[in-house]
Amino acid sequence: MENFFSTVSQYTHLSAQSRQELAAHLRKQVLPKGYTLVKPDTVCNFTYFIDSGLTRTYYLKDGKAITDWISDEYTFACSIISFITRKPDRRGIELLEDAVLYALHYNDLDKLCNSYHDIETLFRKLVSAGLIQLQQKFDDLHFATALERYRVLMQTNPSFIQRVPLGMIASYLGITQETLSRIRSQV
Repeated sequence: MENFFSTVSQYTHLSAQSRQELAAHLRKQVLPKGYTLVKPDTVCNFTYFIDSGLTRTYYLKDGKAITDWISDEYTFACSIISFITRKPDRRGIELLEDAVLYALHYNDLDKLCNSYHDIETLFRKLVSAGLIQLQQKFDDLHFATALERYRVLMQTNPSFIQRVPLGMIASYLGITQETLSRIRSQV
């Protein structure tokens, strides 16, 4: 749980009481590779902090799983649209590796945010940071070449190349697996 608090301290300072209350509501989960955290077309009730392991967020299009996001250690995995709106989302989340997670239920977070201003600030800053990441990915898909997107991935998350199947990486980058193979042979 120390990794969780070390990570969130980068966003805001939490009082000792807020840390204690937050810790009391975090549920540690040790789950195997392949486990589905959120099924597509369901409501996402938890936000997950990844202490170890790797997740992918995906959706189905024409019967094919499209990787939308990849989350690794010391980051969060959540279907944010569903988590906030409390409505089903097309996205699912699965584990790509055995994982140790800390899960926080929506109802618990809502109560904590209503009781502790610093936890509410933390959640707002986490959502803002996620929004910035999503906008950057959107911009990359629209304005960067496939080679540029691959280079950014190599700079920001080089371990993904060894840890994530190439088909999922291609999907994440918005390219075909054949294009990814050509890019990898150039680099």
